[in-house]
Amino acid sequence: MKSAKNIFQPSRTPLRVAALVLSDCNTLSFAAAIDPMRAANRLGPTKSFEWHYVTATDSPATLTSGLQVPASPISRLDSCDLLLVIAGFNLETHATPALIASLRRIAASGATLAGIDGGPWLMARAGLLDGYRATTHWEDLEDFAIRFPAITVLRDRFHIDRACMTSGGATPAIDMMLHLIGARCGETLASRVAGVFIYDSTADPARAQRRTGPKPRHSALTARASALMEDNLDTPLSITDIAKHTGTSPRALQTQFRTRLNTTPQAHYLHLRLTEALRLVTDTDMPLTAIALATGFASPASFSRAFHKAHGSAARRLRQTTKSPASLGS
Repeated sequence: MKSAKNIFQPSRTPLRVAALVLSDCNTLSFAAAIDPMRAANRLGPTKSFEWHYVTATDSPATLTSGLQVPASPISRLDSCDLLLVIAGFNLETHATPALIASLRRIAASGATLAGIDGGPWLMARAGLLDGYRATTHWEDLEDFAIRFPAITVLRDRFHIDRACMTSGGATPAIDMMLHLIGARCGETLASRVAGVFIYDSTADPARAQRRTGPKPRHSALTARASALMEDNLDTPLSITDIAKHTGTSPRALQTQFRTRLNTTPQAHYLHLRLTEALRLVTDTDMPLTAIALATGFASPASFSRAFHKAHGSAARRLRQTTKSPASLGS
């Protein structure tokens, strides 16, 4: 196995990139990986990136928008400096023995691999992240950690560990690509590329992914408290502890939530937990007892009562309805 080349060193030589595009990936994730390279080439003094597309098979990849990306199959890819693995849904279907073998072959050639959205799952499925620190889309973090216990799973927007880069969805992918542009071409060019997209996020890999962004009605205090709640859905903190961590008193926290959000911290916390429970019920196959624990309920009975009150249906019935053929065709 060849040692991976350090692609984060300043260089005037174009980086040779192969973009593996899987069917069922989001169009925005695809654009987030490619367009920053295009903009860097347009705005920079020299061409910084050369890329071409590869697919899992001889057929074009069809994105969730219906757009098709024609390309040569990855089995014919000889070499590259960086392989972008851009995936979205139906990952188990795409993880064929042939694709897994190709990912392992390219990694062994010394290329850096970067997983975007569902891409880290395919890299993990190939065993390329065992013993590594990695992240993936926040919706899949719990399942990812359970499925791949040899990986240290992070909530980071993106993470780089040796020759493996992993990121969440589209916006974290932009962060990751801007970080790469800054390392190779300088922060001035990275800032210009960000400016083209009117993108003012900080490309900080350790900034955690959030299930929901702060709403305009939030104050700085309620936004911090809400983020802390999101980080502790499985083991809910007391309001006293939240107030302590945010540098205020429980009374002041209660007042801020009442004034800004017309609710209490307790009700807001419960809403976050039950919103996550709804996602896990409808979007995953996790057992309901595991969902109850993952969202901070001490017993299945208390989870069942709270879920039914919040969503107007029992969790089991809702899962059956959302996964039925009739609902899929409606």
